[in-house]
Amino acid sequence: MKILAMIPARMGSQRLPKKNLAPIAGAPLIVHAIRKAQAAGAFDEVWVNSEHPDFAPIAEAEGARFHRRPEELGSNEATSEEFVTEFLRAHDCDWVVQVHSIAPLLTVADLRAFLEIVKRDEHDAVMSVVDENLECLYRGQPVNFTFARKQNSQDLEPVRRIVWAVTAWRRATFLEAAERGACATYAGRIGLASVGRMAGHVIKTQEDLDIAAALWPVVHGA
Repeated sequence: MKILAMIPARMGSQRLPKKNLAPIAGAPLIVHAIRKAQAAGAFDEVWVNSEHPDFAPIAEAEGARFHRRPEELGSNEATSEEFVTEFLRAHDCDWVVQVHSIAPLLTVADLRAFLEIVKRDEHDAVMSVVDENLECLYRGQPVNFTFARKQNSQDLEPVRRIVWAVTAWRRATFLEAAERGACATYAGRIGLASVGRMAGHVIKTQEDLDIAAALWPVVHGA
């Protein structure tokens, strides 16, 4: 089974400019993601996937490979499904695992546990989720509880929130769905891998980055 790690890195993020280059614990987010993927010891190749050439020397310095996606796939309008499709068409593998640099509190142990689910080969896509044992509403209506009675939160059926900290797709299933115009991201049999709330913390804003920096010593012990 050939498994590739793919770390997406877009330069033009809006809410936090040059987000993937933002420093945390002495190194840019993108560097932590590369090192984490390498430390997992389970990938045949580790790739940084970006439209911007500035990420190439960073990848190479860390011993990773660089995939230059078309510039239009780095725009705000481009979707992850589009750049994953383009990457998979260019690289032969059985699975691609998207390791997000914007989830710096996902640990190597978290990544290895996720990969064990992938290696069971029982699914076509595996999503990282955070299980929320809280009363949740959708459009004002209960999702996992009832207004008719009060339950203790530990007794609730958890809502499983997809966090995208790490995601895996079987290449054949993904590309087959993409070729016929279906949604490839959720094609086939979906597996869910629970991660902790800190591992599922993703950085979109400066506040998110500040929170991750504050929690870094708690998670990584440094």
